[in-house]
Amino acid sequence: MGFWDALLGRSKPKRPDLDQLFALPSAAITLQAGAGFTPTGTGAVCFASVEGGAFARLQQDVRALLDADTERGGIPVGFSQDSYGYTWLLVRHAPDEDGAMPALVNDLHAVNTLLEEAGFGPQLLCSLVTFADAEQRPLALIYLYKRGTFYPFAPLPGQGEKRDNGLELQVRGLLSGDLTVEQDLSRWFPVWGAPGLTG
Repeated sequence: MGFWDALLGRSKPKRPDLDQLFALPSAAITLQAGAGFTPTGTGAVCFASVEGGAFARLQQDVRALLDADTERGGIPVGFSQDSYGYTWLLVRHAPDEDGAMPALVNDLHAVNTLLEEAGFGPQLLCSLVTFADAEQRPLALIYLYKRGTFYPFAPLPGQGEKRDNGLELQVRGLLSGDLTVEQDLSRWFPVWGAPGLTG
């Protein structure tokens, strides 16, 4: 930080600590043991929209990166935009495949690194990994880049834009030893319509 930045109270934006994503496989084990939620094999990255040729190049680069995994013939990946204009990149793995959760986290980390290196770091908003229990209740663990923290999001299926606050608080308690959980509940933003997460 420069002298004028310090004097005027400005600070440089904190770089996202993408390595925190590697704590998710351990958290998934805790979540399954403590609440019965298992990974669905789906993860997503959300970023502010990128337009035109830059977006087309970004799609090609991400597909090339994930298709380099020739053991499985490439990883299914999709791009979409939500009603708020944010871009979502969705990655899928077979949930019952050995090592699916670590592989999914590796892919999300690789995609985020690629976006950051391509100059889209400031546009990164969050990553999420989805889970479901025996009753098919959906749950996501969301990583906020700018905060370096995780929080749970549990939409209530078939009830519009309502969420299961009790479950979210239960998950916070379960995972406080595995993840850096966001303490400010006002930052537990809902991600209605996120791909891979019904509700």
